[in-house]
Amino acid sequence: MLNFSRWAVAAILLPLVIGVLCAVPSFLPDATVAKLPGFMQTRVNLGLDLAGGSHLLLEASTQDVAKQRLTNMEEQVRTELRRGDPRIAIGDISSRDGKLSFMVRDPAQVDAAVERIRPLTQGAGLTGQRDFNVEVVNSSTIVITPTDAGIDNAVKSAMEVATEVIRKRIDEMGTREPTIQQQGGNRIVVQVPGLQDPKALKDLLGQTAKLEFKLVDTTANPAEVAQGRAPVGSEVLPYPNNPSGVPVIAVKRQVMVSGEDLTDATQGYGQSNEAIVNIRFNGSGGRKFGQVTSQNVNRPFAIILDGKVLSAPNINEPILGGSAQIAGSFTVESANQLAIALRSGKLPVALTVVEERTVGPGLGADSIRAGMIASIIAVVAVAGFMFLSYGRFGIYANIAVAINVAVILGVMGMLGATLTLPGIAGFVLTIGTAVDANVLIYERIREERRRGRGVVQAIEFGYKEASRTIFEANVTHAIAGGIMLALGSGPVKGFAIVLLIGIATSVFTAVTFTRLLAARWVRTTRPTEIHI
Repeated sequence: MLNFSRWAVAAILLPLVIGVLCAVPSFLPDATVAKLPGFMQTRVNLGLDLAGGSHLLLEASTQDVAKQRLTNMEEQVRTELRRGDPRIAIGDISSRDGKLSFMVRDPAQVDAAVERIRPLTQGAGLTGQRDFNVEVVNSSTIVITPTDAGIDNAVKSAMEVATEVIRKRIDEMGTREPTIQQQGGNRIVVQVPGLQDPKALKDLLGQTAKLEFKLVDTTANPAEVAQGRAPVGSEVLPYPNNPSGVPVIAVKRQVMVSGEDLTDATQGYGQSNEAIVNIRFNGSGGRKFGQVTSQNVNRPFAIILDGKVLSAPNINEPILGGSAQIAGSFTVESANQLAIALRSGKLPVALTVVEERTVGPGLGADSIRAGMIASIIAVVAVAGFMFLSYGRFGIYANIAVAINVAVILGVMGMLGATLTLPGIAGFVLTIGTAVDANVLIYERIREERRRGRGVVQAIEFGYKEASRTIFEANVTHAIAGGIMLALGSGPVKGFAIVLLIGIATSVFTAVTFTRLLAARWVRTTRPTEIHI
């Protein structure tokens, strides 16, 4: 058991050397790390509580979700009754009091209208309810009312999509290890370590990024448009940068192409070197855009973002090829943010910032300093105890602890793991318990010597018999750490990551590495007695 082949020695030392080398960049300045080869630029990420950063609590309005669902249902009802055979004529649709109501012009078609509308409603999750109730009142009026279960299901679905969209947008910013999680039914917590500008984060996450292209209604009366009135089939939208000076414009309700058909968006520069956003459509969107622009040459179309018109240029020629540009008095930063928002998709619901907090790096620096002091004291105390108790073998254990500390940092850097304040606690705890395995082994060696075994046999049996207990004990620790990692979040997760890495590395260094050192000493000196 104390014989190690050259391959075995290499297999033990090589991962330790790699782990120690990967820990080095975490202690170097950014400029120095940037000069290292790519595979050496692995560093431990610091969490929000250590590196400082931005904390936002976003809240979605359930009323907006309900309103959006009602608007979508109105469009579906119009389409279904207009395009069905036979066509069913209806009066104006009212959306007062959070429900849709309209009159069927021919009372004989009321039942047929209900039959067509009912399939538009769906089951609300596992509740057994529909998301909309459809009923007939006054023999010719149909009322469509959203159910509470349907609204709850829609809010839940919207929050899941919103969380994923936020995650994509923050990833596009190049930040590392953000924390994004739902809180309650309609809130999302966003924490971005290292970002000291919460305004940029708010600007990015505050955009719904709903992009639409619509034709401008050139038949609208300017005086009526200025008063907020548009012809049938059109609507009046805000146009802050309207060259005519009127901050509104009338556009057709029908959408030419929407952001759903986008495949890419990048920040670029226009002919006058102004910041713009270059966009590219998928095949379907490109065909629709080319067809509409071919049929409307010399007519203006509006580029609409989140219900506001950014610009309304003329179609000078058919726009083919599936690409276009968005201009609208952008700065480079705002154009880049819009490109990120468009690439990551639109938010299904508008989010409002209800809590904003910036964590300064000063608090993190104090925490790091306190953690380093605690770590140094722990290492010195443990090293002194081991040396006094076990002599030479205590030194082997101390060397293993020092290497273990470096390897933990190296593994965290390679995995891109984040060190948080609880993670420092886990780090110190790992140092304190790292020598437990060596204590078990050395006490077993003492016991074997008292039984009269020789030096070599005592060491062999000590490692062999204690190793089983050590592995079993650490397996139970690893199970607990794995559960914390799977079910925990934020600080609990940070603690679990450090704990799991520490368990794996400490077992390797305390058992395998110290056994290698002990074997080398025995083979070199062939002692007849050991002081342990």
